Amino acid sequence: MPHDIASLLLALTVNMLTVAVALRAVMDRVNDAARHAQLGAAFQAVGWALLLGSTAIGPQGGWVDRGMSTLAMAGIGGGLACYARAYELWCGRSRGSRLPGWLALLVPLGYGLGFGFYEFRVAWSNGLLALQMGLVAATLARPPAVAVGRWRWLLVVVLVAQMVMTFWRGWLGAFFSEQMPSFLSPHPVNFMFALVANATTVLSLVGVLLAHRDEASRELERLASLDGLTGVLNRRAWMQQADTELSVSQRYGHPMAVLMLDMDHFKRINDTRGHAAGDRALQFVAAALQAALRTGDQVGRYGGEEFCVLMKHADHEAALAFDRRMRNYLAEAAPRELGHELSYSAGIAMVHGAEDTLAAMLKRADDRLYGAKAQGRSRTLDQDGVQLELV
Repeated sequence: MPHDIASLLLALTVNMLTVAVALRAVMDRVNDAARHAQLGAAFQAVGWALLLGSTAIGPQGGWVDRGMSTLAMAGIGGGLACYARAYELWCGRSRGSRLPGWLALLVPLGYGLGFGFYEFRVAWSNGLLALQMGLVAATLARPPAVAVGRWRWLLVVVLVAQMVMTFWRGWLGAFFSEQMPSFLSPHPVNFMFALVANATTVLSLVGVLLAHRDEASRELERLASLDGLTGVLNRRAWMQQADTELSVSQRYGHPMAVLMLDMDHFKRINDTRGHAAGDRALQFVAAALQAALRTGDQVGRYGGEEFCVLMKHADHEAALAFDRRMRNYLAEAAPRELGHELSYSAGIAMVHGAEDTLAAMLKRADDRLYGAKAQGRSRTLDQDGVQLELV
C-alpha cells in the first residue's frame, strides 16, 4: 500500500516535470506572464522532486531529509507565487497582491525551523500552502481588467480542489498524526490528495496554455489596430472608435469634435533630410498628439502625414486648447529634438445634431484643413472657417 502512494506521487512529479518542459517548449512568445508561469512550473516540479527524494535518501528526520524537505517547500511555495503573478498579468493587472510571495518565504522558514516537530511542520506547511492556493483562486475570481476566457474559472476549480485536499492533509497530520504519521502513509486522504494533484496538474497546464493563447490573441488584435510606424491607431481602428463615440455623443447630446491635421512641407523633409528623418518627424508628431490628448480622446494616422483626433465631450474651447498645446509644444520641442521646425495645418468639425455622420464630419474637417493650407499653412480653421488664434 505505501508503494501505491509513492507511485502516485512519483507520477505527480513526472507530470510536473513534463508540464515545466512543455511550457518552456510551446510558449513561443515569452513575456513577463509566460516567464512567471514557466518559473512556477519549474519551481513546483523541482519542489516535488526534492520532497519525494527526501523520503528515499538518508535517514528520515536527518539533516539531508531536513534540507531537501525545506528546499522542497521553498520550491512548491515559490511556484505558487510565480503562478499568482502570471495570473495577475494575464488578467490585465500590472500590480497584484504580494501576499502569495510573502507566504512563499514563510512556508520554508517555519518548516525548516520546526522540522523536529512533525505535527507543527505538517500543519505549518500545508496550512500556508492551502492559504496561498486560496489567495491565488481569489485573485482569479476577481473581475479581470481585460476580457479573458473561461480558463480562469478552470484554474479557480483547480486551486480550490488543491486547497481543500492540502488543508485536509495538513489537518490530519497536525491533529490525527497517528492516522497519518508520515508523508507516504496509506491513508484515504493521502490517496485522494495524490489523485487530485495528478488530475489538477494536467488541468493547470490546459488553463495556462489557454491563458497564454488569450493574451496572444489580444496582442495580435492590438497590433492589428495600430499604425506600425507611429504607434497610434490606424485609419480603420480610429474610424471604428470614432463612429462608436459619435453614436454615444448623439444619444446623450454631448458635444464632440474631430480635428484633422496635415504636416506642413513634409515632402521637403523627406527630400532634403531623407526618409528616415521623415519617419522620425511622423513619430514625433504622433507622440506629441498622444501627450496632448485628454483622457478618452483618440488619435489615429489617417494616411501619409495626416492625423485625425477625436475629442469627446469637447466644445470649441476644448478644441482650441488642444490645438494651442500642440503648436506651442512643436514650436519649442521640434528644433531641440529633431534639429528642424515642424508645423501643421488643421481643420475642425463639431458634431451637428442626431443626423450627422462621421463621414460628413471628416469632410467638413478636411475642407477646413485645405482652407488652412490655401491661406498659407501653419494654422487651424474652426468649423466656421475662422482661424484659431494662439496665445
